[in-house]
Amino acid sequence: MTGETRYVTLPSPTASGSRLGVPQGTQFGGLYAREILRTFRNPWVLVITLVQPFMWLAFFGSSFANVPLAELEALLHIKIQGYLQFLLPGTLSTSMLSIGMFGSMSTIQDKRFGYMKRILLTPTSKATVFLAKALGSATRGLVQIPVMVVAALVFGVRFYGDPIMWAGWVLGLTLLGFGFSCLFLAVTASSTDWQTPGVISNFITMPLMFASNALFPAANFPKWMQYIAAWNPVSYSALFGRGIIVQGVADWTYLGYIAIFAALMMVAGTLVAARYLKVE
Repeated sequence: MTGETRYVTLPSPTASGSRLGVPQGTQFGGLYAREILRTFRNPWVLVITLVQPFMWLAFFGSSFANVPLAELEALLHIKIQGYLQFLLPGTLSTSMLSIGMFGSMSTIQDKRFGYMKRILLTPTSKATVFLAKALGSATRGLVQIPVMVVAALVFGVRFYGDPIMWAGWVLGLTLLGFGFSCLFLAVTASSTDWQTPGVISNFITMPLMFASNALFPAANFPKWMQYIAAWNPVSYSALFGRGIIVQGVADWTYLGYIAIFAALMMVAGTLVAARYLKVE
């Protein structure tokens, strides 16, 4: 009996299973939705996200309550109703600076419990995972804005600026949060240690918060801190929002600086994640 040997040609993995052939937009949408749902399903994360900037506004903002307004304006180099009006844009800017820590903690949790491994075994690219995490963190920070604005109104703060200016300010805060989320996620891309995000957060957040225009004007700083503040995106976010709500003037150049920062962090973070994002 004769037989004929037949060879079956299997499709190449690079042809059928390539990540380039997978609609990464759909993957991104699902991962991003998961990040948002996790925020609202975890009440403690939501409470901390809302309460922390409110405590800054209530306690730190009240520390100058008994200072005469004329002396306060001389110290801050701007005409204001009170320190709370000056502080609000800075508080929201520093809050967006720190939200990236939650995104990196979420990533480490996904690694430790096996979710990240299952995702990385699918055709979903590492860049898609990274960007969904970063944008999810930035979106989480936006929850603080209406709460802080209402709190400031309760404290008697009056605001200026038109809806277009306010929309630009919210966009600036979003870009700031997205940029720092990319930074946090990049420096913790290869880590599975729970303590890493906290250590990195303290190392990055404290210098950038105090060496900025968020809490006090940089004109009062020594020269070396003024140099840091001049390159600090938190400064531009605080100045942009302060000009809108205190003076009703929007310097759109500041928004451009924040957008450049976010774009640079996105590109750098995506490249780092593509190489170093791993489970083990």
